[in-house]
Amino acid sequence: MATVPNLALPDLLTSAQAEFDRALKRNIKGLDYFATSGPTLGATPKDVLIERGTMRLYHYHPRTDDVYRVPVLLVMATTNRGYIFDMVPGQSLVEHLLDAGFDVFMLDWEAPRADERRLTLESYVLDFIPTAVARVAAETGEPDLSVVGYCFGGVLSLLWASLHPDPLANLVTFTTPVDFSQMEMFQAWADRRFFDVDRLVDTLGNCPGDYLYTAFDMLRPGARLAGNVRLYDNLHDDEFVKSFRMFDRWASDVLPLAGEYFRQTTKQLMWDNRLLDGSMTVGGRAVDLARITAPFLHVAALHDHIVPTAASALLLGLVGATDKEEVVLKGGHVSLVAGANAKKRLWPKLVHWLGTRST
Repeated sequence: MATVPNLALPDLLTSAQAEFDRALKRNIKGLDYFATSGPTLGATPKDVLIERGTMRLYHYHPRTDDVYRVPVLLVMATTNRGYIFDMVPGQSLVEHLLDAGFDVFMLDWEAPRADERRLTLESYVLDFIPTAVARVAAETGEPDLSVVGYCFGGVLSLLWASLHPDPLANLVTFTTPVDFSQMEMFQAWADRRFFDVDRLVDTLGNCPGDYLYTAFDMLRPGARLAGNVRLYDNLHDDEFVKSFRMFDRWASDVLPLAGEYFRQTTKQLMWDNRLLDGSMTVGGRAVDLARITAPFLHVAALHDHIVPTAASALLLGLVGATDKEEVVLKGGHVSLVAGANAKKRLWPKLVHWLGTRST
């Protein structure tokens, strides 16, 4: 039978008072939580250079004199918003790169309209990215460019780089899969025996964001409940609440995908694994990652539940660069690129790696 520690009455009263104060503060903060909208995200000053359909190209205002000649283009995944790179002051990769002396651009996405359901992989790889690259060159006057792609933004960057190797000075990918057979949960819900992608696209046009959000949630079905419990326990902690709201908002802000693009990626990548076996084509052009000879860095997250390290493990061997490196850092799919751990691990690594190759 459990025993209760012998505490003096003053100690019991002090402990009870402290618990009462915490509960009161938690309830007051809870009211504030529901009454406010949370921090403003993605607020680093920038110009919109291109606004066309689902495509957005941003150019961030400098915060210091440029140190490095080669500009940086961040390429966001098509499922989420790019402000993961630019959360709030002090927790912004964009801000960190600007302070280090880089000229920073970002290729971001809006939800495709109903009339954009026919956008394809070719639209992204042979139109959107080349258009952004050309505009960066026009803005900077520099022929060279470093491209940094996150998750499926990394896949698009790889496809583009294999077909357009000339303007590329450096290529960096974060948590980018090439072996889609290793993405086990996605394989389960996209199993061709049960999932009729043609019917979904032909019926709905674009793949709904809610569908994708549910798919991501299924990867860790208890995470949302556990997160809400942690939030309740830490409502008295302003920094914890601020961080929770930032990441919860971003994770919930899932974009729909253009129908034909979703159909292609499901069949060519999730079902046929064509990027790995070398049979991938874009616009009738064969994709060969061995054509990528610019310096290459891939960063994987040790605890990534969305793109497990096994899904990207073969990437380094497929890329043709002689100057290439893979780094596996502690963290998950999101905490790798944003938050306190990213600030200590990934961001300094990225600045150092790019810095030695960008003069």
